[in-house]
Amino acid sequence: MGRSGYTEDCENVALWRGAVERALYGKRGQAFLRELIASLDAMPEKVLIAEQLIDSEGRCCALGAVYKSRGIGVDAIDYWDAGVVGDSLGIARAMAAEIEYMNDEHFSRITPAERWVKIREWAKSYIIKLD
Repeated sequence: MGRSGYTEDCENVALWRGAVERALYGKRGQAFLRELIASLDAMPEKVLIAEQLIDSEGRCCALGAVYKSRGIGVDAIDYWDAGVVGDSLGIARAMAAEIEYMNDEHFSRITPAERWVKIREWAKSYIIKLD
């Protein structure tokens, strides 16, 4: 089990997936996805690490990119607790867990540079186009 807390024996999967979808498509979620994309685009080196927010060399995961762009230190953040991460970023726990899962587990077998591309594409795919 990774930072997302997702396990193979998850109960109430349909309810959880509903929470994730509501979080992603809600007003806060949409604003956060736009901020996430902007934070990724602003990164000088387009690579994403896994399993931590920001490492000792300053490299970060997707959520770590937002912390960095906001100028928020992560030393006191328990990044293994999606609820804590979500609260500190102003998003739902379900959304924080989903982004952690995508960053750490779903895209685990690709390079950090490929992960950056895939996470950005994933986030963009959830943006609602307004006319």
